[in-house]
Amino acid sequence: MTTDGTSFGRQISKARKAKALSQKELAAKIMKEEDGTAISPQYLNDIEHDRRSPTSDHLIRQFAEVLNIDEGVLFLLAGKIPDDLRSKVSDPAKAAEAFVNFRRAITN
Repeated sequence: MTTDGTSFGRQISKARKAKALSQKELAAKIMKEEDGTAISPQYLNDIEHDRRSPTSDHLIRQFAEVLNIDEGVLFLLAGKIPDDLRSKVSDPAKAAEAFVNFRRAITN
């Protein structure tokens, strides 16, 4: 998913370069939730080149924190609804209606 031609990967790459971080340096700062180890530079490279997507909300939030990017923007670019928000949906019809209204608002 893109906004103004920006993909999740391109946004991460742009922010990383603005902070003068190498891929290796940024990868070392992004920890996997499962085991607390850093993501690999190759995985980051794949994300930046849109070959892979972040696998969890945790990773998206880590990128947002480390790179000072609004996490809402990153969730949008990743095409994901955060788990904590998804779990609060009690009426799927209302959620669908809200999405239709949101879509209408951003395309007009």
